[in-house]
Amino acid sequence: MPELPEVETIRRDLDKEVVTRRIKTVEVMGKRSIRRHKNGSEFKTRLEGKRVASIRRAGKYLLLGLDGDDVLVVHLGMSGQLLRAKGPKDPVDKHTHVIITFTQGGQLRFVDPRTFGEMFVTGTDELTSQVPELAHLGFDPLEDVMSWSRFGQLLAERPTALKTLLMDQKFVAGIGNIYSDEILFAAGLRYDRLSNSLSAQEIRRLYRAMVETLTEAVKHRGSSLADEQYRDLYGAIGDYQGQHQVYDREGQACRRCRNAVVKVKVNGRSGFLCEHCQI
Repeated sequence: MPELPEVETIRRDLDKEVVTRRIKTVEVMGKRSIRRHKNGSEFKTRLEGKRVASIRRAGKYLLLGLDGDDVLVVHLGMSGQLLRAKGPKDPVDKHTHVIITFTQGGQLRFVDPRTFGEMFVTGTDELTSQVPELAHLGFDPLEDVMSWSRFGQLLAERPTALKTLLMDQKFVAGIGNIYSDEILFAAGLRYDRLSNSLSAQEIRRLYRAMVETLTEAVKHRGSSLADEQYRDLYGAIGDYQGQHQVYDREGQACRRCRNAVVKVKVNGRSGFLCEHCQI
């Protein structure tokens, strides 16, 4: 599933490409992708003729503000992609479920092979009732700057294993399986260390590792794994996977100490760490 760096990369691309553009037509080919609407006609009616006024990210959600106080909500799910196309003559991927054409030319296409992602339109005042988790998101690690002491206080209030806590969207928004492993390696901390057991120095290391890892991942336009299902707005794969220190590197040499990276199970999911560098 795309995490904060991937969604933030797409947000920045959308900010350059679609903000101020007016929607001319909407074509719906996959009803599951707009499942919150009664039918394709309702979805189209809420969008056609509207101008994209703003774009922001809330955790792993993209929120496109429209004229008339409506919001187009996009969640990429496991394999969703938002792709820019020049127009109808560009080849259409077989997993394309929604095509938005703008009056100034160009298209925005929603492609989703596994169909866990979705798009829907709602009023701004109905947003949190439609997506309750948005009302309970934790702090944004790129946008919400805080002191180390405040971060330490938040950790102490939630005595939980560190990887589990970093992936808890109610604690911190946007981090998933990939970046929790990379952050913990950079901080030199094990996945199962309790959050209220950290020293002041370890708290500082963890906060710095979180901000620096995510910032660097955005700089490299996110991570595309072996399936290459994550792509940016222009259809290009990310570049940060080449910088991964532990994620999906089981048995390979740690780039810091040359001991083998190991894989563990954490809440039913795979985690990766260097047992020599992380304590």
